[in-house]
Amino acid sequence: MLVANITLSIDDKLLTRGRNYAQTRGTSLNALVRKLLADAISSPDSSVDSMIERLRQNSGDSKGVKFSREELHRY
Repeated sequence: MLVANITLSIDDKLLTRGRNYAQTRGTSLNALVRKLLADAISSPDSSVDSMIERLRQNSGDSKGVKFSREELHRY
């Protein structure tokens, strides 16, 4: 099996919390990220896949309602 290294940019606080989370579960942050990624892409019924499919099936008709950039990014 070929193993590749990647570089991620994350907030220092998130890094610390992630390391602590992994440590309390007896694993490394690297192993935790690997497992989370594998789980996310292995499930065909994942919530992300489901959301993307719903977006693809939606006609996207806003019926003329306009949204400002601030409104779109509020939530």
